[in-house]
Amino acid sequence: MRRRELITLLSCAAISRPTAAARSQSAAKIPRVGIINDELIWDHFRRRLHAHGYVEGRNIALETPKAEGNPEGLARIAAELAGLPVDVIATFGTPASRAAKKATTTIPIVAIAIGDPVRAGLVTSLARPGGNITGSTVLGSDVVAKRLQLLKELIPQAQRLAFLWNPDNDSNAAQVEELKAALPRIGMTLISVEVRDISALDVALTAMMRERPEAFQMTNDPSHRNRMGRIIAFMDENGLPGIYQTRDAVAAGGLISYGPDLPELFVRGATYAHRILQGAKPGDLPIEQPTIFDLVVNLKTAKTLGLTVPPTLLARANEVIE
Repeated sequence: MRRRELITLLSCAAISRPTAAARSQSAAKIPRVGIINDELIWDHFRRRLHAHGYVEGRNIALETPKAEGNPEGLARIAAELAGLPVDVIATFGTPASRAAKKATTTIPIVAIAIGDPVRAGLVTSLARPGGNITGSTVLGSDVVAKRLQLLKELIPQAQRLAFLWNPDNDSNAAQVEELKAALPRIGMTLISVEVRDISALDVALTAMMRERPEAFQMTNDPSHRNRMGRIIAFMDENGLPGIYQTRDAVAAGGLISYGPDLPELFVRGATYAHRILQGAKPGDLPIEQPTIFDLVVNLKTAKTLGLTVPPTLLARANEVIE
């Protein structure tokens, strides 16, 4: 081989094969998305990221530290993600979103399924969030009256409603206020079941039964959702009918649910994360509101509880589980 050809080949090899420093620099440019308290529901978020062309470990990194859903644990995770730093923080629910907002005012935050983001002080308005937060709302307090109407239609004799909520969740507190205003109008009273620390759940539910509730309702607080199986099993053991916010609760044995498609909100959240990674500013992306609310009824559970579901309610159901 001629000397000139050899020099050319070596030059091409040097261009085509990056140095270790170059490879390190390239890897450092992979965007990082932090997820606060990664759970099964986040699989919908991951699948949509994949649909947008992201492959974990290749062109995106997901940071997923976990802790119990108390304020201290959420604050620790949020601070950890902000300190890395990540390019986007994705959160589920109001407490995690508040923790993220306290940890950073510059890293974009996609807050998924917030009950009332304006009331919680996360954004200035739904249309123009401002700041570093966008995402979606489940309109928590706005549909309280509708759930009560459905519950009364199904159990007209019920007078005492037990309501499980997290006092550390501002969106939960808004729902309690709505309940206090709406329950007297339909001849019902409230049994407040406050659970901050999920380890106290069984004690709280046992104490709740001493108040002789005739119906049960809960918020969509993420820490409570993580114990959904235990909650529904308790309702079954005690013969207490409940209305829930999402379909998965009814699929797991709950009686009835009315609310938005939660997996779809995680799908939309991934699209927002993608848009932000492409350069969009979170404060310019409106908080998305659900337009479709599904009514799901579990006839098997109704039969176990000795309840007859009115035909008019069944006719309006989007899904009936038998």
